[in-house]
Amino acid sequence: MKKQLLFLFLLMMPFVAQAQQILPKFGYFNLSTLMKAVPEYATAQKNIADLRVKYDAETKRSEDEFNKKYEEFLDGQRDFAPTIMQKRQAELQDMMEKNIAFKKEAQRLLAQAEQDAMAPVKGKVLDAVRKLGQQRGYAFILNADGDAVPYIDMAYGDNLNDAVLSLLAQGGK
Repeated sequence: MKKQLLFLFLLMMPFVAQAQQILPKFGYFNLSTLMKAVPEYATAQKNIADLRVKYDAETKRSEDEFNKKYEEFLDGQRDFAPTIMQKRQAELQDMMEKNIAFKKEAQRLLAQAEQDAMAPVKGKVLDAVRKLGQQRGYAFILNADGDAVPYIDMAYGDNLNDAVLSLLAQGGK
């Protein structure tokens, strides 16, 4: 019986060893960290910040204009005829709605501008990751940003941040 178990155990050894070799190779990286290392990232951030300043200035101007008209309305409301009062209230309401709509549109446009500005930077990083994946024969490469991958066993996966940075420094070659 012991000999049969030993024989069976020895017979299974190559299959166990082969099963361990079949595990796919994979890599992982942090996209946000790598994007910040690309030179175009700083330019894109500056352009977005400049655009944000312009939208903020226009929002402030609109709010100041609304506040001025509202103060004028409060100061003169005792002297207004009912129809003038309704007209001024409607003007203030319309102005407030336009200001709110502008703020929402500005936020949407800023988000779109940021996405458009970062697309080439992100593309550059992802191209470098693809090249590394092909060169090193990885089955897949994970982006470990934002708790997307809560656990990675370092024994089976490779951290590619330094390799991608090196490839980006060489111009992505």
